[in-house]
Amino acid sequence: MNISYRLVIITAVFITCLITANIIAVKVISLGPFILPAAVFVFPLSYIFGDVLTEVYGYRTARKVIWLGFACNLIFVFFAWVGQMLPPADFWQSQGAYESILGYAPRLMAASVCGYLVGEFANSFVLARMKIMTRGRWLWSRTIGSTVVGEGLDTSIFITLAYIGTGSPVLTMIWHHWLVKTAIEAVCTPATYAIVNSLKKREGIDAYDYETRYNPFRISS
Repeated sequence: MNISYRLVIITAVFITCLITANIIAVKVISLGPFILPAAVFVFPLSYIFGDVLTEVYGYRTARKVIWLGFACNLIFVFFAWVGQMLPPADFWQSQGAYESILGYAPRLMAASVCGYLVGEFANSFVLARMKIMTRGRWLWSRTIGSTVVGEGLDTSIFITLAYIGTGSPVLTMIWHHWLVKTAIEAVCTPATYAIVNSLKKREGIDAYDYETRYNPFRISS
């Protein structure tokens, strides 16, 4: 099977952004009136590259990459947990710091996984369907529209499952997070255009998912 090195690069960047976001999300930052996780500036990049994957290579390829990202994230979490469980050396005094950054609570992990899968698949589905509806025109409407839906679902699911009942301002956090991530997508639209147009030209691919089955669990084709 001939796999484009450009597709490999995009997949690698997509997964790197995902894992990076999960690491730095433990820090909550305050930017003026906005209360946000530090990952708010890197996680939207996974949606941007998810848009590129669907727009250029199609939903079926994006579906495989989404599941690959899920698997890679589980591998990272598992070995981070193994590292936490291993006995620290007597002279090493940073076990608490390690646990506070890399020690995933089951609730946060479940919230992250649910939000990621629902959001990414919704994002890819909406973009693929809008591409057919618009006959390939108005790329900006697809990238922003799919992000509004995907990021909205991802943010709502993650923050609700992770923080409900903890006294955190859940609705405020959802609104701030969704608004900022959508704004980042809109600001990056020119870069998305440049990447998409370059890939379509170099790869000779411009996928339309007319015959695609959108079942997210159908990864074989």
